[in-house]
Amino acid sequence: MIDVLVAGGGPAGLAAAIHAALAGLEAVVVEPRTSPVDKACGEGVMPGGVAALRALGVEAGGRELRGIRYVDGAVRAEASFRGRGGLGIRRTTLHAALHQRALGLGVRMLPGKVGEVRQNADTVTAAGTTARWLIAADGLHSPVRRGLGLELPGRPHGRYGLRRHYRVEPWTDFVEVHWSRHGEAYVTPVGDDLVGVAVLSRNRRGYDEHLADFPALTASLRGPATTEVRGAGPLRQRVRRRVAGRVLLVGDAAGYLDALTGEGIALALATAGAAVRCLAAGRADAYEHTWSRLTRRHRLLTGALLAASRRPGTARLIVPAASRMPPVFSAAVHALQ
Repeated sequence: MIDVLVAGGGPAGLAAAIHAALAGLEAVVVEPRTSPVDKACGEGVMPGGVAALRALGVEAGGRELRGIRYVDGAVRAEASFRGRGGLGIRRTTLHAALHQRALGLGVRMLPGKVGEVRQNADTVTAAGTTARWLIAADGLHSPVRRGLGLELPGRPHGRYGLRRHYRVEPWTDFVEVHWSRHGEAYVTPVGDDLVGVAVLSRNRRGYDEHLADFPALTASLRGPATTEVRGAGPLRQRVRRRVAGRVLLVGDAAGYLDALTGEGIALALATAGAAVRCLAAGRADAYEHTWSRLTRRHRLLTGALLAASRRPGTARLIVPAASRMPPVFSAAVHALQ
């Protein structure tokens, strides 16, 4: 019988499997898609996430990120990361690096879907495999979470994200967040001649319609679009709890607020590591509190920004306020590290 069965082979699931292997546990990952797996995300990894990747022994290419810049027309506010930098990296590149590291540590990959989960006091069985524990890392709309009755009802007017890449030399080494009355556009350099542009909004429109809200940004995208538009949402996912018997939820499956602060990858890596450490210590019940502590800062900062951005009039005050109060904006950016 294996120690840990992981549902989902994205960054959170692969990180959980790597952590398990490094802790001397046998891990199997169940994933229906072949590597590398792409996803609509901003592709900026905060400094804490970069450090977590290195601790896992994962080295990947990309572009170093110096900080975060807010832009609203001619008004700008920026803050550099303190000490170490972040990383702009294609999701496929990151996934491939995590996948290879997991294989190198002896993690087995099982093609397929988890399906029904059955558990008793000592074991959990899914996808025809019995393990001591199941870590569910099967994404924003986690089937495992839903099947276990851990979801809370969604709220109306959720936010959605769309992403596309452009073949153009990056004009910045910051993650740029462009604000409009309808949402935000996130510019992330991910290569020497490639930038990713993701838009987040409550309005369900086409990508080009969203981009039209940012004329200055559109003027900088002189190169051709090189990838298809990918979408995700609704982003907010409310969860009753993150531990159900011998099942632990990590990454987006554990609940998600919004991509506004760009901490998705860093949180996925952090929660995956926390879950495995709790299992290795024989304290699965401690994971709920650990998850809450690890994500508290993110939930507070993201919640405050979402509340401010919910009304168009208030949203347009965010960048001017950040520009007038550089120490406050810098403190917020440093808190994201």
